Amino acid sequence: MRATRRALLRALFLTALAGGTAAALTPVLTADRNARRPRAPRAPGAPGALRGEVLFDETYRGRHLRGRRTGSPAGHGTGTGTAPDALRVTVDGRPLHLMRRADGGYLTVVDHYVSYPTPLAAARAAVDELGAAHLSASPTHRA
Repeated sequence: MRATRRALLRALFLTALAGGTAAALTPVLTADRNARRPRAPRAPGAPGALRGEVLFDETYRGRHLRGRRTGSPAGHGTGTGTAPDALRVTVDGRPLHLMRRADGGYLTVVDHYVSYPTPLAAARAAVDELGAAHLSASPTHRA
């Protein structure tokens, strides 16, 4: 039986499709495996540390940055409605709202387009972006 051009192209297409699917699914399947793996105890200042723990307290470009944990360690519910890894970050005493990304990074209300690896990096970037301006004194917007 002689292979035709159509059969050869079909086989080539299906091989490329299978390879592309495998390449696309590998990170998803690997991440799932890593999520189930037991983890070592967390260091102080790491996500999941104790409630109220100060993560950082420094002056950066003349601005006072402070971050502390407000939630409970993961798996230890407080019944208060706070997220396990909730943070309170302030710039000169005014709250800087951070949003946690699925990849573990952080976004700020000052710049929604860039992800930062740590809350401190996000706070420093917010200071850089704000320049001489100040954050609003109001912690949240209410309707």
